[in-house]
Amino acid sequence: MKALNDVSFTVNDGQILGLIGQNGAGKSTTFHSILNFLKYQGKITWNDQVINETVFDKIGYLPEERSLMPKLTIQQQIIYLARLKNKSAKEIRPQIDLWLKRFAVKGVEKDKIKDLSKGNQQKVQLICTLIHHPKLIILDEPFSGLDPVNADLLKQAILTAKAEGAAIIFSSHDMENVEELCDKLVMLRDGQVVLKGTVHDVRQSFGRIRITVTTDWSQEQLQLLPHVIKVERQEEKRYILSLDDEDAGSEIFDQLTQGKYIEEFSQQPPTLNEIFRLKVGEAHE
Repeated sequence: MKALNDVSFTVNDGQILGLIGQNGAGKSTTFHSILNFLKYQGKITWNDQVINETVFDKIGYLPEERSLMPKLTIQQQIIYLARLKNKSAKEIRPQIDLWLKRFAVKGVEKDKIKDLSKGNQQKVQLICTLIHHPKLIILDEPFSGLDPVNADLLKQAILTAKAEGAAIIFSSHDMENVEELCDKLVMLRDGQVVLKGTVHDVRQSFGRIRITVTTDWSQEQLQLLPHVIKVERQEEKRYILSLDDEDAGSEIFDQLTQGKYIEEFSQQPPTLNEIFRLKVGEAHE
């Protein structure tokens, strides 16, 4: 059985790619293949060079499984991993406090890893991933377990690394993060690519089949409109209509407004979250 089948994509310097898919779709296997943890058939290169120990120093990798050493202090842990990237303690030590403040870590350099909360341990591991300013960054579910405030800190770190020219790949189950941060995305299902392209192009390829409307019409009345296949109530008087034909939008607009003012009517492509559910649903049909 193949874990991956003809998976192919390109990430340029200064670009962020989101790798999405259900659990077991092949995201972590893709990362492990890129990093040469697994034997594979095919070709994986970075800047036209095969990825091996000669370029590992320029790579930052955050695994899905957190793997810090609990008995070490924050400082010892960061320096230990940085030295594996050929960075000296003298070079890294002065940066640690700045990174702890940047990620709002609740702890000081001499605190042991085991005494930190899981969230702060995760932030320390993120620092270990980024402190040597890698040129290729691979983050496997980096937002997992982070509250919105800490997720925003990570987003800023990712965008800073992008501005510095790093090529970044991250996996996430949160499509809002992918839509907000990524230039491109690849969706895997059962080890195969089922969607690939810029976020804008992927969304546009599904057509403008999503209408957001605020109206006095009831959900039952909206369901009877032409080409409406689904109505979801967002809040009082606000609904999302799913269409089977984007060209029906103008007719629906005319029926709802009848030439009068309407507070909200927006026809857009589906969100990535809706596309994700749609493509996952296809696999079970």
